[in-house]
Amino acid sequence: MLKRKLGSSDMEITIIGLGTWAIGGTGYNYSWGSQDDRDSIETIKTAINLGINWVDTAPAYGLGHSEKIVGIATKDFRNHVFIFTKLGKSWDEKGVLGDGLSGKTVRQETLQSMKRLGVGRIDLMQIHWPRPDTEVEPAWTEMCKLVDEGKIRAIGVSNFNIEQLERIKKIRIPASLQPPYCIFRREIEKEILPWCRENNVGVICYSPMYYGLLAEKFDEQRISKMSVDDWRRKLPELSTNHKIYCEFYDQFKKIADQCHMTTGQLAIAWVLAHPAVTGAIVGARKPDQIKEIMSNCTFEISASVKEEIDSLSEQYSTLIRR
Repeated sequence: MLKRKLGSSDMEITIIGLGTWAIGGTGYNYSWGSQDDRDSIETIKTAINLGINWVDTAPAYGLGHSEKIVGIATKDFRNHVFIFTKLGKSWDEKGVLGDGLSGKTVRQETLQSMKRLGVGRIDLMQIHWPRPDTEVEPAWTEMCKLVDEGKIRAIGVSNFNIEQLERIKKIRIPASLQPPYCIFRREIEKEILPWCRENNVGVICYSPMYYGLLAEKFDEQRISKMSVDDWRRKLPELSTNHKIYCEFYDQFKKIADQCHMTTGQLAIAWVLAHPAVTGAIVGARKPDQIKEIMSNCTFEISASVKEEIDSLSEQYSTLIRR
């Protein structure tokens, strides 16, 4: 699989990385529903065997559970896979996630993640959300110290705006930014992607398939089968904009069929076509899902296909956030 250098780090990563939010399981306010740990472990192993060389996780995914599963699944692949995780989220005894970035807890959170993952060094540690904003610099400064001590290989951020990126740049340039980016979420195109390219900051996009909505059509029957605690039920595309979303999906599938791709593959390929993007984080809950995503696909599209997709998105502008 094609690899690209992740910003200023020494890591060459595959253009596809495995996301493990959904395998965190249930029991908290951003759950994707119940998940079989055996499926999760086999999914991670399958992804690595298919050539993916990085796994993205976070303590917030299942309140530490995703990290533990990633640690178990990657134990025998440590020389073949990079592990990326995050810090800066907290939760209460009821499993309600909240904002908890603090320079005072960075070291403790890092050590806790290392223990759950079973590693002596974290390849990429990222600030999950810059909240509260006043803790961005203290947290970033402490993360730099952990890099210098050898506990972290590289540091990055997630969900940062330009102003916040400029502030941490004065301390140390981040190796990467992890923003949301897909056909439905294009806010980063105007300023953030050009900034990352200019400053040699790697971009690893999350939700290229928009939480799975671009991977398959969510009609009434499909929605009815979703877990009652699946947070995606709250998305406007599955409620107020449901009819428009279904119309868009049908047109998008016609383009995918012409390209001999699944809609999920085409959505990922569209994200990877942007010159500032290093890689795309692709979530999967079962081995067959990652096999389908990776099957017979280079994730390359022509300029004319990209233009056709962009034109389609203009026709359905109510779905697009810029």
